[in-house]
Amino acid sequence: MIEMTNTEAAPEKRSLFLDALGPGLITGASDDDPSGIATYSQAGAQFGYGLGWTLLLSYPLMAAIQLISARIGRVTGHGIAGNIRRYYPPWLLHLLVGLVLIANTVNLGADLGAMGAAVKLLAGGPALLYVAGFGVATVLLEVFMRYSRYVAVLKWLSLSLLAYVATAFTVRLSWSDVALGVFVPHLVWSRDYLVTIVAVLGTTISPYLFFWQAEEEVEETEEKPGAAPLKEAPEQAPSEIRRIEIDTYLGMAASNIVALFIVVTTAATLHAHGVTNIQTSADAAEALKPLAGDFAFALFACGIIGTGLLALPVLAGSAAYALGEALRWPVGLARLWYQARAFYGTIAVATAIGTIMNFLPLDPIKALFWSAVINGVTAVPIMVIMMLVATRPQVMGRFVLSPRLCFTGWLSTSAMALAAVVMIGSWFVS
Repeated sequence: MIEMTNTEAAPEKRSLFLDALGPGLITGASDDDPSGIATYSQAGAQFGYGLGWTLLLSYPLMAAIQLISARIGRVTGHGIAGNIRRYYPPWLLHLLVGLVLIANTVNLGADLGAMGAAVKLLAGGPALLYVAGFGVATVLLEVFMRYSRYVAVLKWLSLSLLAYVATAFTVRLSWSDVALGVFVPHLVWSRDYLVTIVAVLGTTISPYLFFWQAEEEVEETEEKPGAAPLKEAPEQAPSEIRRIEIDTYLGMAASNIVALFIVVTTAATLHAHGVTNIQTSADAAEALKPLAGDFAFALFACGIIGTGLLALPVLAGSAAYALGEALRWPVGLARLWYQARAFYGTIAVATAIGTIMNFLPLDPIKALFWSAVINGVTAVPIMVIMMLVATRPQVMGRFVLSPRLCFTGWLSTSAMALAAVVMIGSWFVS
């Protein structure tokens, strides 16, 4: 990787709505991965428009924690795992990174399986062959494509989210019912309802997103001429913090708007026709075909493939970042493969294991369930530590969190802790 010095020319002024879009947009778009699509589809199929409010509620919480992740990376020049390694006991670091590795790998396998199933629905043929092809292609692109070009590809892939917006307009929606579902919560005190709320919250706020966005801010700092961590170059703070805010707020808004369109599409079609049990994103696409027509079915299935292509490198990359920083490896997608062999090896191994999972007699629904459990449980201590890191002057210097962002960050952490308690408690409720 070409090393940039802090004495190089100052970065050119950015276009607020074009150049500013980067890590936040990619992070938000990757949150609507095939596993997330399955969760939102189940919410719409089972409860109609009634859970639309959860995506309005989760937006400020999701945006706050991702802003905090991005600020940690941009201010310190290190990712989440790197900062945990510097300020917390090794056992805690290794435990949290191990859980992230397991959850990401299982999630990779589930997403690959959903993508293979979607291609089979569209074109026929063996789903496992498509799974293997997607796995190999993802690794080759991450390892060998130039970083700046790869980021551009990921940005373009984020447009695949528009498939779900388009799908919603191909079916008959009751916009008054949509508005009621979003702005007037209708609470149902049942186990399934509470578990689905927890699933939606856990899907929108996931640990791999924290690691990815923080590390991509570090990568941006290393790749951009004249850039440096804000602790070392505070004069860059006004423009960089503004860029991070625009990028993150827009990226998270795109993520939740698309999730809402998935909920309302499945509510208007599947729920309205009594189809209430959707376990995978491919199930949702297949169920749409006789109810909404071939065009809606094709759009939905294509969206699964596009969002999967976006999510796979984020899942594998965030796992490699976390492990690499924990073990002091050279990390970064901007490095050539021989400059970060262990980092790229982790990406390849995680993707290979996720691919192999689809060839084993494993229940993909149970795999997704346990991935969600691990993500939900892991998110809480990671978020607590992130909040402690982001409020310590020793770590953040003059860029500790503002009272408003600190409050929203702790609120998000508390919501996830409550969600984890509800999720665990639901196991004991018949």
